[in-house]
Amino acid sequence: MYDICCVGHITSDKIVNTRGTMNMPGGTALYFSCAVNKLDLNYVLVTALAETEMEYVNYLGDKDIEVRVQFSKHTVVFENIYGENQDQRTQNVLQIADAFTMEQLLDIEAGIYHLGPLLAGDFTTDFITTLSTKGRIALDVQGYLRKVVDQKVYLTDWPEKKEVLQYIDIVKADVAELAALSGCNTVEDGARFLLDLGVKEAVITNGSLGSMIFTSDGHYHIPAYHPEMVVDATGCGDTYMAGYLFKRIKQGADIQQSGMFAAAMAGLKTMSPGPFVGTEADVMRFMNQRRR
Repeated sequence: MYDICCVGHITSDKIVNTRGTMNMPGGTALYFSCAVNKLDLNYVLVTALAETEMEYVNYLGDKDIEVRVQFSKHTVVFENIYGENQDQRTQNVLQIADAFTMEQLLDIEAGIYHLGPLLAGDFTTDFITTLSTKGRIALDVQGYLRKVVDQKVYLTDWPEKKEVLQYIDIVKADVAELAALSGCNTVEDGARFLLDLGVKEAVITNGSLGSMIFTSDGHYHIPAYHPEMVVDATGCGDTYMAGYLFKRIKQGADIQQSGMFAAAMAGLKTMSPGPFVGTEADVMRFMNQRRR
């Protein structure tokens, strides 16, 4: 029995800027897995990628992360093109991997399944409804709001959201994603939209402004934990959810405590490039330092 099972594609990210081109692995599957790696968890990642990118799985295996691999015809390839202004980005999807199937999870039992779709077709409605009979589900909605047309990424609605969200226990979205998903003008109204559909906990992140977590019993304001210098914010949302689910699922912490730990973990991650590699003690130390 695993505490957490994460399901998602590892991507091959192509970064193009004025200095050249870099290739590196990415995606929720990678950032979440690295973030929970040194936490006291029984964890497994279920992923799918082409055999040509098995080096990404070996990278996680070298960290003693258990990975179940389903080979796909392609690995998801994101191309991010930056000009002189780093705030302006053109994003393309050059390859799309196969969707996940329940056959990949038949022998896996977990306290919670965390789904990290990168694109709208990664998980079918039937997949999620069937998975919900095995256990609780956490979902990062980002991928469901992406549509690819001629390799270009467009923000889109999620037609099956009302059908699917009734089966989701914990939803994570940032403020912009929540607005696109709900059509509401305020975070409070957007969160209520999710709760009315059956979501138990709505985790809404807002970068340096902190986060809010909503349940049917009320809502919680979670402050951001700011580092002295931000080096790399990539994967912060995945790191946040790693900390949040660790506290909620493994340690049984309340929502406020879990959110604060998650926020501190995400803040600490921004101080270094690449995925989070710290321990629970590192996060607690950072929390105490930021409180002064």
